[in-house]
Amino acid sequence: MTDSWSTFGADLHLELRGTGLRAGLMDALREAVRSGRLTPGTRLPSSRSLAADLGIARNTVADAYAELVAEGWLTAQQGSGTRVARRAAPRRPAGVARARPARPTARWSLRAGSPDLASFPRAEWLKAARRAITAAPHEAFGYGDPRGRIELRAVLADYLARARGVRADPERIVICSGFVHGLMLMGKVLRARRVREVAVESYGLGLHWNVLHEAGMRTPSLPCDELGATTTQLERLRGAGAVLLTPAHQFPLGVPLHPDRRAAVVDWARVSGGVVLEDDYDGEFRYDRQPVGALQGLDPDRVVYMGTASKSLVPGLRLGWMVLPEELVGEVAEGKGSTDWMCGVLDQLTLAEFIASGAYDRHVRGMRLRYRRRRDQLVAALAERAPDISVSGIAAGLHAVLELPDGTEPSVVQAAGWQGLSVSGLSSFRHEEVTSGRDALVVGYATPPDSAWANSLDALCRVLP
Repeated sequence: MTDSWSTFGADLHLELRGTGLRAGLMDALREAVRSGRLTPGTRLPSSRSLAADLGIARNTVADAYAELVAEGWLTAQQGSGTRVARRAAPRRPAGVARARPARPTARWSLRAGSPDLASFPRAEWLKAARRAITAAPHEAFGYGDPRGRIELRAVLADYLARARGVRADPERIVICSGFVHGLMLMGKVLRARRVREVAVESYGLGLHWNVLHEAGMRTPSLPCDELGATTTQLERLRGAGAVLLTPAHQFPLGVPLHPDRRAAVVDWARVSGGVVLEDDYDGEFRYDRQPVGALQGLDPDRVVYMGTASKSLVPGLRLGWMVLPEELVGEVAEGKGSTDWMCGVLDQLTLAEFIASGAYDRHVRGMRLRYRRRRDQLVAALAERAPDISVSGIAAGLHAVLELPDGTEPSVVQAAGWQGLSVSGLSSFRHEEVTSGRDALVVGYATPPDSAWANSLDALCRVLP
């Protein structure tokens, strides 16, 4: 059988300079190898293919190849074609020392914010992808509605209503490339509406606050306590036109927003004309009682509901969704662009099929049991090996907060690093307006694969005071 590579050749960008074609081709090939564009072992096009691409005689290419083989730049073997020679790596200049890492590389991670990536349901996802692609109309593979594929928006409307209490309509859903992309879009819309401040929780992700800063808005903070963000203080923030909250499970403190405060933020939005941005990042994972429903259900005309597949499946899918008040749909779609920018059609169609087939529900239920076992193992290990450490925020989600003695957080985080364990201190999630707070660790118990879970837990217990 003829080798298709040899028959059609590989594309190769070469610029021939000078008056001689053979000399110019040799110089161009040497430079491509020297610069690293052609790496050792790369198979070059056949002399016939390259000659046709360059519009020169085949003998010219063959002669250039032969001379470069003689010089040691290329190798040629029967049946293997012409390849870039595997030359020795350049020596390190004398006196140049290899830089040493400042600290040991982390062997295990207990950082919050990621699910167990090893548990992604590859086989079920592949089956859904095959069904979705087979059934998709031809027009699905063109430039689409900036709101996203209708197949996904339709099944999300049903799923979110059933599982999260969201009052959704496919026409009011916009698919985005994860939460940050959705927040970027909302930042653009809010800025166009002359919003200058978006209130945020006093503990959260600096990445999210930075997105709002880059959109030109300030982020005054609302203090958080055991009842969640103090939304009753929104009225004192006269310049705030919106507020960003994690009401189902405050990140990272892990408490749900109290019902009175949920009502207070909705009342504030109605009276002031403000917008509530609801980050429902892990609302499906609640263990000890019924899930806390979405805040959006209280007022779909004032709350923007934002969810993603990052915790329920994996962040690498880059799929999220916004359920918008009707008056914002057009503005967000316009901000996203005239086409379905940043959101791959194939993954949208696959997720739609994955949800419609019931595979998504089965996966979430399975992961809920898995993460609950992890949480119980963490709590049991701490009770046995670090009984003075109290744990909070464990009724839901994928992380827990471990209280530490005052003043010990920096040393514990450093000690964890020397043990090869990556873990975050609570202070790293503190808003810049908050100058002090309690010492604690934020431990993501969902992150390690099963093979690393026991060692991660052992390393954690070793560094606790």
